[in-house]
Amino acid sequence: MSRGDFWSRRQAAVAAEAEAEQRAVVAAQSAAREAELAEQSDDEILASLDLPAPESLKDGDDFKIFLTDQIPARIKTRALRHLWRANPVLACVDGLVDYGEDFTDAACVIEGMQTAYQVGKGMTKHVQALAQEAEAERLAAETQPQPDPQASPTQETVSPCDAPSVAYSTPGQGDQRADDLAEAQADLAEAQANLVEAQADLDEDTAQLGEPPIPAAPRRMRFSFAEAQA
Repeated sequence: MSRGDFWSRRQAAVAAEAEAEQRAVVAAQSAAREAELAEQSDDEILASLDLPAPESLKDGDDFKIFLTDQIPARIKTRALRHLWRANPVLACVDGLVDYGEDFTDAACVIEGMQTAYQVGKGMTKHVQALAQEAEAERLAAETQPQPDPQASPTQETVSPCDAPSVAYSTPGQGDQRADDLAEAQADLAEAQANLVEAQADLDEDTAQLGEPPIPAAPRRMRFSFAEAQA
């Protein structure tokens, strides 16, 4: 790092420290002023500063006189609240405000209404109750006696609820099933006829083309030593 970079960084740090000290002094003075004005009422403060009440201003008046450092925060809030209502641009609600409705309407409150929601915990009790019910059902299922697999079939009693149910068909249901069966058989017969016809066409094409020629066996080389012996 060069010497120029070092001094520039050092000067920036000194300036930042001076600015932070200035902000701290201003904050301390503001806190002390707020503490002094906390004992006085709003009317006394406005009278000492020769200012009118914020609610007396109308649209077009200068509200900046209430935003200086000499004005406490509570009077600034009053002025800004009145400005929001006095200005027609700010006071015009277009109906798209999420929290613009009055949720404190007594007509919408049910007497004796309770909820399982808890601030900071959510639906903890409700979830715990469901978990306890599930655990109780599991324990009941485990403690229930299981049937003996080695018991003979004659020892088992069949209750009327366990008896196999018999399906009874309506008067028109049997005719419909018979028609469906006949239609399925007709489709099967047609498919078999088409298969026979296709096999016949294949045999006819094979007869016209003739049998494929049988490839000749590869010739083998033979060696004779008669001339060599002569």
